Amino acid sequence: MTFIESIQTCYQKYANFDGTASRSEYWWFALFYFIASVVLSEINTWLYIAFSLGSLLPALAVATRRLHDTDRSGWWQLLSFLPLVGSIILIVFLAQEGRANRYAVAPAYAA
Repeated sequence: MTFIESIQTCYQKYANFDGTASRSEYWWFALFYFIASVVLSEINTWLYIAFSLGSLLPALAVATRRLHDTDRSGWWQLLSFLPLVGSIILIVFLAQEGRANRYAVAPAYAA
């Protein structure tokens, strides 16, 4: 999945927490979210706040779908509330290769 496709997919599935998301879909969107946040925070605080609030659900949804791709529940995102260790564990989970799971059968894993 390309950078633009990832952004389009994440906003089309604005609050869709069902199914799975590939590594490329998640990490391209995470890169977009980070860059846009930095740029908008430098331009105008209100633009940054509006973007952050408007992109909160897509960010949570794509992370949930990514965790589903690794056969984990989206509730694992709560690990980010644990100082340092939780975020590291969550990044490891999000970076793992997808596998057959109970949430959806991704075409790449079909036998």
